[in-house]
Amino acid sequence: MPTASPPTAYTHLQVRHEGAVTCLTLNRPHKRNALSLQVIAELRHAIDHLPESTGAVVLDGAGEHFCAGLDLSELAETSPAEGLMHSRTWYEAFERIQFGRCPVVCVMHGAVIGGGLELASVAHVRVAEQGAYFGLPEGQRGIFLGGGGSVRVSKLIGASRVAEMMLTGHVYTADEGLAIGLAHHVVAAGEGLRKGMELAARIATNAPLSNFAIMHALPLIAEQPMSHGLMTEGLMATITQSDAEAKARMQAFLQKRAGKVTPEAHQGVR
Repeated sequence: MPTASPPTAYTHLQVRHEGAVTCLTLNRPHKRNALSLQVIAELRHAIDHLPESTGAVVLDGAGEHFCAGLDLSELAETSPAEGLMHSRTWYEAFERIQFGRCPVVCVMHGAVIGGGLELASVAHVRVAEQGAYFGLPEGQRGIFLGGGGSVRVSKLIGASRVAEMMLTGHVYTADEGLAIGLAHHVVAAGEGLRKGMELAARIATNAPLSNFAIMHALPLIAEQPMSHGLMTEGLMATITQSDAEAKARMQAFLQKRAGKVTPEAHQGVR
């Protein structure tokens, strides 16, 4: 099985910084941004080495598609043990993305298929352009999800719907993906990156401790029995509101120096 070395320079990933937002762009357009082990290694390295100034990340894909899935050439001659380690490599990288330092906004266009949908499901906010489409063709390929999708995508849309997608090859449009929970926002073709950067810039203005609690504690609470979840919530509420930045922000609100929540402030979200 091919292996990936720690990157000294990125060959399949573009990285750029705009203020408090770092944009990571999958850059294998000739392969529809298929996820090889080298791409996975570069993604993990980039997430692990974000500048201190980064408060949020945008993940997108170059060319006509976000990501058409796993690079199947890497699985053609693998042994069972090698296949398991292949999945473990994905799991470790995806965990670093989901439970890293900064929230991730995923911008999806064109194909969001198989491993591409597994990668998108790791993100905290997902924006789909009109024309994006979602599929899990593993049944037709004679394989099974191997990048965490049976867990993460099932949490988004339910195991029954995931099973139907894998069994029948059912493909969802962007609007259908919004309706069932694969996307949070749908925008016009070509507007995804602008929307993603806008959302990421907004996220980056949040208190870092609040973002951390939302990323790390909320998924745990969702898995816990109610009594455990309420205890975890109470502890996280106490910790975050005790932070100096939280105190300053609450004082700004009480002194009418901070904006109130209004529908107008988020017009055009969909």
